[in-house]
Amino acid sequence: MQLSWGASLGLFGLAGCAPHTATEEVAQAWIPGTYTAEVNGHNAPYTMTVTFSDNAITAIDTASNQESFGVGYDALQTLTDQAMEYQTLNVDAITGATLSSMSFTEGLQDCADQAGALAALQEADAPAEADIKDTYDTDVCVVGGGGAGLASAIAAVQAGASVIVLEKCGITGGSTNVSEGALNAVDPERQEPQGIDDSIETFYDTTIKGGHEQGTPELVHYLTDNALDSVHWLESLGVEFKDEIGSATGSLGQRSHYPATPSGNTYIRSFQQFIEDNADKIMLLNDMQATELITHESGAVVGVKALYKGEKEVTVNAGAVIIATGGFGANVEYRQSVNDGVWKEVTLDDSIGCTNIKPCAQGEGLALAEGAGAELIGLSDIQLHPCGTPGTGLMEDIRTSGRNRIFVNTDGKRFVNEGAERDALCKAIFAQPDGTYWVVVNTLRYPDPDEPDANGATINNMLALGHIVTGETVEEVADVMGVDAANLQASIDAYNEVVGGAEDEFGFEANNTADAAMTEGPWYACRKVPTVHHTMGGIKVNVESEACDADGNPIPGLYAAGEVTGGIHGSNRLGGNAIADCMTFGRNAGTNAATYVIA
Repeated sequence: MQLSWGASLGLFGLAGCAPHTATEEVAQAWIPGTYTAEVNGHNAPYTMTVTFSDNAITAIDTASNQESFGVGYDALQTLTDQAMEYQTLNVDAITGATLSSMSFTEGLQDCADQAGALAALQEADAPAEADIKDTYDTDVCVVGGGGAGLASAIAAVQAGASVIVLEKCGITGGSTNVSEGALNAVDPERQEPQGIDDSIETFYDTTIKGGHEQGTPELVHYLTDNALDSVHWLESLGVEFKDEIGSATGSLGQRSHYPATPSGNTYIRSFQQFIEDNADKIMLLNDMQATELITHESGAVVGVKALYKGEKEVTVNAGAVIIATGGFGANVEYRQSVNDGVWKEVTLDDSIGCTNIKPCAQGEGLALAEGAGAELIGLSDIQLHPCGTPGTGLMEDIRTSGRNRIFVNTDGKRFVNEGAERDALCKAIFAQPDGTYWVVVNTLRYPDPDEPDANGATINNMLALGHIVTGETVEEVADVMGVDAANLQASIDAYNEVVGGAEDEFGFEANNTADAAMTEGPWYACRKVPTVHHTMGGIKVNVESEACDADGNPIPGLYAAGEVTGGIHGSNRLGGNAIADCMTFGRNAGTNAATYVIA
């Protein structure tokens, strides 16, 4: 089937038109020059610089921002392009990056006011609306443009299908964008040079046990057997991985692959490049909220109904549909309504943050699938992560993943095995005073305070934002942390003894290829709290990624992949298994959906 979309529609739904110049509105010349404004982004304050001629904006610079790659960072670039092209202040906020968008508008208004251009730019026309059709026809429709959705879409194209992806946010990539990008896979080529002894059987056993024996064995086997193929598939799309294999927080093993460039947005950038290069076969429509699955009288799913920007009704007729809408961790009301499992003693209300992008992780895909007859399983299996930022729940600054770090409470005492499962870590944190703790690192982790870490942040940036504290000695850092220096020194000494071969009272096992004694300053510490991170329950699927009813019967034409599915991770997900899940089952869903249609 050929895609029936007009050539006038661009990849991100932006129709081209002649730029509007503010000159028509100008009653008097502006004051040429370069002006600055200090604004508050989502992640941190930044300086915005705007240059004006006597009748136009000639440059906008937001390069000092610390917004997340693929989210706020990309939103600022999109808004810059729109404001420059249309010479206007009337740019819409990007859904999924609202606070970043607001900071842009605020800064541009401030600078325009300084230049005497405010009135003219406020009166200028907004960018033209996209040319969205009422109806589209395609082989496969993917609902959700995150990691799993884009992986499935690309796999479907590679299997010969035409594809339309519906993404409700104005950004692409979902929660994969803000992940660290860790992907677990048994990879002898990389692991053996590091002295890492691993096997697919060990990976399987660890995943089953880490999920408290609740994972569906055939799904776990498919994940662990095919994860390395996902690494190689990503490499074929241009993703570069580090040679060094790490350990994501709660991975229970050293098999985490990390992109060579920071964060999970690396995967999304490669996917976006594929979409751009194959625009005759795949279309991505942003700001498109799926509202209902279209079913045939036979019960088969044959399309999707959606709303563009909450207003225009759109129908996508498709031979198969893949739901990849992510989890529901940011939906406070829903997550609390199903919270009768491992965290039933904890109220998962607004006091507990979330690592996910809030407009994205709302769980609408569950309702879509259930409306078509799919069974939902394991909804109470909600995972908390120990790396939350107090007040937001976002994973920022010094991360809990990796090696050469200790966790101490507000008394300066270690209280847990830093390598334990995520649920064990969070339970231990909740038992500490104020339900919080510090992650403490030193020069081993950050030898150069200006060198970006795996997430693109530098120590000096974190310090400038006031997100972390530092000291040249243990006594100095303990003082700014407000903890007992003797306790902190004793915690560091005990950890160093474990690195040297001693048995740890908490059960931490040092890795002789990755861990070293922490002895020299400077020292750095960052406050952390538990945060909602992943929802393991969702749509019941089989090993073909087909959505199934309560009796295990596949629903014809309906597939699902990623965090929206249940049964893979049990009641606790291992760190690094989410990206492995998205890519492995995403490829599986896309290939099988294409085969179903083409056959």
